[in-house]
Amino acid sequence: MFKFICPRPYFYASRSNFYSTSAEKLLIHLAQNGSNNLESTLKKVDVELNSTCVNEVLKKCVLDNNPQMGLRFFIWAGFHKSSYRHSKYVYNKACEVLMIYSNSKIVYDVVEGFRGEGYGIVDIRMFKVVLNLCKEAKDADLAMWVLRKMKEFDCRPDTVVYSVVIQLLCEKGEWDEAMGLMREMDSIDVYPGVNLYVVMIKGLCEAGKLEDACVLLKNMKAHGCSINVVVFTCLLVAVCKYGSSERALELLKDMEKEGGNCKPNVVTYTTLIKGFVEKGCSVEALTILDQMRNSGLKPNKITFATLIQGLCEGGHVEEAYKVIEKVAVGIQGLYDDCYSSLLLSLWRNGRYQEAESLFKMMLANGLRPDGAASSTLIKGLCMKGRLLDAFLLFEEFDRSGSVSTIDSDIYFILLAGLRQENHSVEAAKLVSIMARKGVKLKKQDKEPVVHRLKILENRT
Repeated sequence: MFKFICPRPYFYASRSNFYSTSAEKLLIHLAQNGSNNLESTLKKVDVELNSTCVNEVLKKCVLDNNPQMGLRFFIWAGFHKSSYRHSKYVYNKACEVLMIYSNSKIVYDVVEGFRGEGYGIVDIRMFKVVLNLCKEAKDADLAMWVLRKMKEFDCRPDTVVYSVVIQLLCEKGEWDEAMGLMREMDSIDVYPGVNLYVVMIKGLCEAGKLEDACVLLKNMKAHGCSINVVVFTCLLVAVCKYGSSERALELLKDMEKEGGNCKPNVVTYTTLIKGFVEKGCSVEALTILDQMRNSGLKPNKITFATLIQGLCEGGHVEEAYKVIEKVAVGIQGLYDDCYSSLLLSLWRNGRYQEAESLFKMMLANGLRPDGAASSTLIKGLCMKGRLLDAFLLFEEFDRSGSVSTIDSDIYFILLAGLRQENHSVEAAKLVSIMARKGVKLKKQDKEPVVHRLKILENRT
């Protein structure tokens, strides 16, 4: 038997200082009726429920050392009034006030108490409120226990109930248990919605459970769920990572045949190219680029950067040049980006001389290396002690009108190097460029540079 301490009368004499009118009525009713027929009698109280009212009642119940009474009220309030439903905020506050995060025993006790006569008719709506509390508390074990208890009360779980429990299991990384519930749903003709399928397939793919993910994809089709390119692409990533290249190409063909919402897009093809590159099959990835273009799609900067990096790492630099000239030529912005990606790849793969030559060729032909490529090259030369070479390239880049794209830190790295190597003339020119571009000297750099400039002036 629950014990409820009746609030002092003066609490209600000055309600504006304590509780809303609805909370007053409910608290008085709870104090007078206790736990006997609580759910049945609460519906006789004429109140308008809202989040403030519910929160006030919960706090008072806890204050009076009656958290179970508060939870029973909360469950009742969650579905009794057609005009009110608990929001995520209210569930969060309930977990906080009732301390469900750290003390799930209160939920066990109240659910077990559903067997008592005072609870009235136990139905799925009551369990859904409890499960939403489990969801807010992120307690997968408690949610699983509640799911199993439903059967003891002859309450048949529906899609919503299973979805809450399965998603909690997914968040916990318990994929085998989640997959077991998916099979259980299928066995009792309760079918997941599209969102749950997507969550499961994405999670299984990330966990490397490729076969389970493929089973769910087949089930989606069998149950008439709409499959889109996002689902297929997630599966494609997993196949590239955990399966074979042949299987990945087969899946791509399936997507192309499926068409509609499943038709591969730029992200899909780029994902597949990335998968091939990571397996060391960058040359084979060229066929995917051809398929992409044949389907009427244009590769983007990421597609080229991925492919070019892979070709360079595999020593197929000539192929990288051919791809750029074949696909990107004539598209000014993309052409620049592709060669910038090639420049970066050459440098990162230790082909420094080629990278420098490419940089000069780009500037000579009116192409603009992007900020990342230019910054990497100039910084790399500085780190190798080739300060004058770095400065000369910087000057060429400045004359092309593109120097503003360089990372501001590169100015200071180059300036520090020139100062250290006593290249005063070049340092002065760099400071002049910085002034023109509005790049301010850092405090720690200012005095030494000014001092050296004064020495240079005296010499002249």
